[in-house]
Amino acid sequence: MDSIRNLTLGDIIREHRRSWPLQTAVVDGSTRLTYLELDDRVSRLANALVAHGVGVGGRVLWLGQNSFRIMEALLACAKIGAVLCPVNWRQTPEELAFVIDDSAPAIVIWQEEEVGEDVRAGRALARTSDARWLRHDTAVHPAGADSAADSYEAFLASGAADDPEMEVGAELPVLQIYTAAFSGRPNGAQLSHLAIISQDLVIAMAQQITPQYRYLCSGPLFHIGCFMFTLATFHMAGTNVFVRRVVAEELCELIDRERCTGAYILGPTIDQIVEANRDGRYDLSSLRILGGRPEWVAMTSPDESPWGRRPGGFGQTEVMGMTTFTAFDDPDDPASRPLGTHGRASPVTSIRILDDDGAECRHGDVGEIAVRGLTVMNGYWDRADENARRTSNGWYRTNDLGRREADGSISFIGPKGRMLKSAAENIYPAEVESCLRTHPAVADVAIIGVPDDRWTQSVKAIVVLRDGNDGNDGSDSSDGNDGNPVAGSPSVTAEELIEHCRTRIASYKKPRTVEFIDALPRKGFLVDYDALDEQFGGGAYPGGTNRSA
Repeated sequence: MDSIRNLTLGDIIREHRRSWPLQTAVVDGSTRLTYLELDDRVSRLANALVAHGVGVGGRVLWLGQNSFRIMEALLACAKIGAVLCPVNWRQTPEELAFVIDDSAPAIVIWQEEEVGEDVRAGRALARTSDARWLRHDTAVHPAGADSAADSYEAFLASGAADDPEMEVGAELPVLQIYTAAFSGRPNGAQLSHLAIISQDLVIAMAQQITPQYRYLCSGPLFHIGCFMFTLATFHMAGTNVFVRRVVAEELCELIDRERCTGAYILGPTIDQIVEANRDGRYDLSSLRILGGRPEWVAMTSPDESPWGRRPGGFGQTEVMGMTTFTAFDDPDDPASRPLGTHGRASPVTSIRILDDDGAECRHGDVGEIAVRGLTVMNGYWDRADENARRTSNGWYRTNDLGRREADGSISFIGPKGRMLKSAAENIYPAEVESCLRTHPAVADVAIIGVPDDRWTQSVKAIVVLRDGNDGNDGSDSSDGNDGNPVAGSPSVTAEELIEHCRTRIASYKKPRTVEFIDALPRKGFLVDYDALDEQFGGGAYPGGTNRSA
């Protein structure tokens, strides 16, 4: 390793303590830390991890909601070559147990408030038993723990104060984010220091992030879509303001008090903020926004950054969030507006549209989007076969379809396999279908997305029942709300199938409605999802198309 040309997240926090020692790094409730104070805590945590045997490649799981300690843990891992994995706290105990077992962590940092019951249930279901569990939302050890060292703060305090000063390569993974289950199970995308740092600089350029930027971390930090702005703010020595979860009035208070510049806020929350601040009691004018309802625009300020004027692009967790951007085209010059819907390649990646044989498609032809460059992941954790399939011929195959237009810009068409979008959540039908097939009454099932004014899409299950449970002629169905059984099959109802999913996968993935039919339409051996969309009102898929190819 050429250390003279090496730069990691650990090096960045070391430099911030020298260049920006008095700058506020994080705000979280009553906690306010400068970059010097944050780095002191990061070094203590890093040394405590090393003393516990966490080395290069060791996994640290975060099972909790947003907190400044996520940033702290990430930077501590960065200093010793370990990997932080923030886990989706909205998952069921069974899903949490899978991630615990799959990632084989040395340390698990968990939270009792609001999510503790599911976390403890997931721990009980997991086969992994040798991880050290640290509760972060307590200053003392929790009831039933073996010692005070089972609290995060006590564990951190046990570490030596000196910087560990370990040599860590920028090519090593430091952040692992589990993607949605496109193959029936989640997969941990490993992102390197180099990927994060490269993306930080692109995001900072697009969003015009400077040391004066104050980012409200209101989106879940198990999503790269929020984390990439958090990390860019950190990289540029800005201030990250953390909030445990979204409550409209609390967000108003924080934006007002901390003069937040940017935030991760979805449409339903914006509506709630508008209602909470109708009397104008909170000054939200510091917040730069992309537009929206007149009331919302009146409370805030326009975002004149390239991202604010033309947000969007194509990306996924595996490429550190974004790999094409619309931000760098001039929105005021119609002649320069790209033909493609998703902009042009990031300055730190190269893109090809490839056919099934790996040859580059002609402009205008649809093929698989393939990427190479600084932000591409190191691969999925412990998925050798999938990694080999995705990285053939020197390109990362995204499993998403796109088209390069005549002017060189990119249009995202849709996933090679179908995907639904509910607010900020990606939902893969394969996972929901797999869950429903475990119900003894279900013979066959297909999942489609139905347009939803509030959430973009809602999940609809099209179900074929087993002999002896059926008797439905295809004309009777349940909408999932009244719970009435299908004609001739009192043993199963739509509500029962929805509840079956709710207890086994994250609640947002469960079907909202269920339709019963005699048989699924097929093209050869494959389910004809387009026919199901036409029959049952499917649509609003990511990419603006109903079709999967």
